[in-house]
Amino acid sequence: MIQVKDVVKSFDGNVVLDHISADFEDGKVNMIIGQSGSGKTVLMKSMIGLHQIDEGEIVFDTRNGQQNLAGMTEKEVRMLHREVGMLFQGAALFDSMTVQENVLFPLEMFSQMDKEEMVERARFCLTRVNMPERAFGLMPSEISGGMQKRVAIARAIALNPRYLFCDEPNSGLDPKTSLVIDQLIQDITQEYNICTIVNSHDMNSIMEIGDNIVFLRNGVKEWQGSRHEIFEADNEALNDFVFASELFKKVKSAARSV
Repeated sequence: MIQVKDVVKSFDGNVVLDHISADFEDGKVNMIIGQSGSGKTVLMKSMIGLHQIDEGEIVFDTRNGQQNLAGMTEKEVRMLHREVGMLFQGAALFDSMTVQENVLFPLEMFSQMDKEEMVERARFCLTRVNMPERAFGLMPSEISGGMQKRVAIARAIALNPRYLFCDEPNSGLDPKTSLVIDQLIQDITQEYNICTIVNSHDMNSIMEIGDNIVFLRNGVKEWQGSRHEIFEADNEALNDFVFASELFKKVKSAARSV
């Protein structure tokens, strides 16, 4: 679990996160949603230590007990980062490495495995995300965007992380492929009891895998709940954001009439 407690972050006097408090739970897909400029990216970057917060606490349940990110030593932060997997918006694979080499990279950098164990782990992770073996030796440019995202997920889970951060994982993907990636993220989260945090504005993802949703608006947490509870939410800003399209308005109307 990650607990965000009364977090404040500002840039040049402009408050971007205004006393945010939220719990991000293990074994669930925790989503941070909101319009551009709402603070969701800043919150995610603050949670992984890329931004230093002005006030509040970000508490991780680590292997050494609960630890406040702001109070960690440099060594403790490095140890924490070994428990964190990252899925970047554009997959961010190394163009000069094969699919398998991309997944091997974090293992070679941070694990204590021998070469044979690393290769076995990399191949296991690629198989887990349903990558065909024939693709292991291909370059990223030789596979589709959806397959690149699968490789990125395999790389993100290679070190068996306790936390998985996903920044717009469906960016640039067609709707059908997006559903496949969503299901894969949810399956891995539940299977390995990972605390997964997804930064997204994809309404389909929110409705499909949003176990715990934090809605930000102008740097303030407006609402928190599950994808099931969102249909009964009375928050006007949330409804305007989630049910902006006529399709989702009909979905909400139908859900309330059941």
